[in-house]
Amino acid sequence: MVKHQPLQVYERQLCLSCLTGIYGCRWKRYQRSHDDTTKWECLWTFILLCTFSLLLVWFYFWWEAHNDYSEFNWFLYNRSGEWSDGTIPILATTAAGFTYIAFLMILALCHVAVGQQLNLHWLHKIGVTVALLATIIGVISVTQMWGEEWDVVWISLQATGPFLQIGALATTTALAWLVAGQVARGEKTRFQMMVLLIYLSVLLTLYFIPLSITSPCIMERGSLKAAPAIIGHQGAPMLAPENTLLSFNRALQRNVSGLEADVTISLDGVPFLMRDRTLRRTTNVRSVFPERQNEDASLFNWTDLSSLNAGQWFLKDDPFWTVQYMSASERWSVGNQTVCSLEQMLKLAAKSKSSAVFTLRRPPPNHPHHLDWVNLTLDTVLRSGIPQRQVMWTVDSNREMVRRVAPGLQQTSVQKLPLDTLHHTDISRVLLRYNQASVQDVRLYNENNISLTLYSVNAPWLYSLLWCSGVSSVSSEAPQVLRKMHYPLWLMTPDEYCLIWISTDLISFAVVLGIFIFQKWRMSGMRSYNPEQIMLSAAVRRSSRDVNIMKEKLIFSEVSNGVSSDEPYMENGFNYYTN
Repeated sequence: MVKHQPLQVYERQLCLSCLTGIYGCRWKRYQRSHDDTTKWECLWTFILLCTFSLLLVWFYFWWEAHNDYSEFNWFLYNRSGEWSDGTIPILATTAAGFTYIAFLMILALCHVAVGQQLNLHWLHKIGVTVALLATIIGVISVTQMWGEEWDVVWISLQATGPFLQIGALATTTALAWLVAGQVARGEKTRFQMMVLLIYLSVLLTLYFIPLSITSPCIMERGSLKAAPAIIGHQGAPMLAPENTLLSFNRALQRNVSGLEADVTISLDGVPFLMRDRTLRRTTNVRSVFPERQNEDASLFNWTDLSSLNAGQWFLKDDPFWTVQYMSASERWSVGNQTVCSLEQMLKLAAKSKSSAVFTLRRPPPNHPHHLDWVNLTLDTVLRSGIPQRQVMWTVDSNREMVRRVAPGLQQTSVQKLPLDTLHHTDISRVLLRYNQASVQDVRLYNENNISLTLYSVNAPWLYSLLWCSGVSSVSSEAPQVLRKMHYPLWLMTPDEYCLIWISTDLISFAVVLGIFIFQKWRMSGMRSYNPEQIMLSAAVRRSSRDVNIMKEKLIFSEVSNGVSSDEPYMENGFNYYTN
């Protein structure tokens, strides 16, 4: 007699198979489980969350630090001696790592949503570990080499904080579906309370965090001052080789209000423009004077300096990815630039009625002009014919002598000094890096009639922030970008921001409350059915083409008097029992 064994009905679950397969290499049905996640896997989930959070901060840092990419590359050059764009590999690896970790986080959340046990595959565990260690090493390296750049995170939050709060609140509101599902179907009361308390704590924090968000761009529109004047730092170094006449002319074509340069004294006492200690990066000294390529730039006389080409390196290295947009004539002009003297730059500024500011590097002790470097520079300024009121004098040495000889120069400090010291030394201008002056400092300087210039401001978001802060002028390597801005990127009144804040919170609260009520109703409805009813109703609704029926196993056994009364058999997809 034939004994019928109950058949197993399997539904095609392609999405679930891909979900558990990609995350934990559990492609088969028997490999999946609805059991509680083990403590070991919970630990790895926590490590994954920490890695994602750290990479998010790291990614945000480099996204906002694009204002200072050229400064970072210059730091790398000073350490290695070779020029390269170090931001490219960092950005590529950061983007790849963040995408990978974010994908794993999404898969983990999907596991939680469908009630699957978390079981991260060992290859992914290696990937998460590598991403975590690489990010930690990157953070430590940047802190040691470029520690002041971390200030850009806090400064940028003044521009992005209101929008990041809305984005974070939207994400947390969406997660209410998962949290409500876990709370509704969780069997452990302690677990339910822990999940609920953590979620509500995060949600309430996001609801009230706007109370701590401050931004100079949240102001009355009538209080907005004129746009900060733009000074071309090294001219327009994204359009032409830095510190060359072509670069300064390109900056003047963008209607900058002033020119800024870095000055060094030559061996025969001629002040010339050079940012680096050596000539290797921005000239062809390697081919003209190969045996002297590592010497200090101030140890060359002006005749030798004039013979060097200061433009071919720009075409070769393409530091700002702009050469491809140049015409043939523009490339010819770039490739034939020479080292520029301070007098040439000052005459150009005088002709265009623009201000001039420069930082002066003192020659080394073995230099013949180590002691009279200030006098040489001052003589050059007076000889150039530029009106004294157009020159910002930043050299601290012998400032009293300079004030007596040239009283019309605008005395400028490159240090953040107390107001009493500034007034006592008759300093009317201050030149600082943008992270050295807060909004309160800007207001204090304005109230005391001290003009503040911040450098280097290249990103539109930073320019907008300083515009709202009331900064009088900025020094920029990208005047062609900032000149296109006729209004801050965003500006809203306190009432408008308050309305957006309250509306966002109310909408989020209503959505979260609705999700929790729906999940509670949904889970309570599911508990009113027993498993047999759920299986029966599912089988009735499911069409035959949506299921795969395993082959029926025929087991031959000796059974007398027909079908045994206690053996089930299947017919038309249902289990039957005979009495």
